[in-house]
Amino acid sequence: MNTKLKQRTDKGASVSKRNIRPGVRILHIIKNTFILLLVIAAVSMMVFTIVSVTTFDRNDRDLFGYKAFIVRSDSMSATDFEAGDLILVKDVDPATLQVGDIIAYQSTATDSFGETVTHKIRSITTDSKGAPAFITYGTTTDTDDEIPVTYEYVQGKYSYRLAGIGNFFLFLKTIPGYIFCILIPFLLLIAVQGINTVYLYRQYKRQQQEEMQKERDSIAAERAEAQRMIQELEQMRAEMGLTKEAEH
Repeated sequence: MNTKLKQRTDKGASVSKRNIRPGVRILHIIKNTFILLLVIAAVSMMVFTIVSVTTFDRNDRDLFGYKAFIVRSDSMSATDFEAGDLILVKDVDPATLQVGDIIAYQSTATDSFGETVTHKIRSITTDSKGAPAFITYGTTTDTDDEIPVTYEYVQGKYSYRLAGIGNFFLFLKTIPGYIFCILIPFLLLIAVQGINTVYLYRQYKRQQQEEMQKERDSIAAERAEAQRMIQELEQMRAEMGLTKEAEH
């Protein structure tokens, strides 16, 4: 009996799988695609935030030999890059730099001490101690910087810019950026997974109840069949008994 029941159950499961409507399949595909995209977005935002905090605007960190800085002013917007851009600066031997090159350097001026400035070289000179240095300027104002830049403060040569990307990473560092780009996607992912778990649990319980009901129906049918056979046997015995009495 158990073997027959198992065969019927397996057969019913295979039939139910074949009978899944195309619309339901499409909904499953859309749902799984949405979850996958949500996971990718949430993880990507988290990685971008970690990279932004630990790498950008850090003189002691680099990515594949490049330092990344977020432009905070428009002092070079007339020719090369503007505020909100993300620029890449490559390590270079200061002795190889020439007039017209754009360099990132650590400022020693009183109004921007310690900040990273990226300006163009106007000329090559020496400082008060005779050390080689560069006269730099911002192309927007065309005004020379206050203090010549000696080799020890040069951080690298400007290589490339990613327009507007710096604004995005600055936004990630803010509370609204964290909420909208990281917290909300993860909450949505948790909610979707929770709904999916509840749905699967209910589906499992429904299938379990259906199988139990099928088993009960099968047992009841077998009992009814057994009772019918018993009744037939008793009827046959009764008929045989009447026949023997008639013979006597």
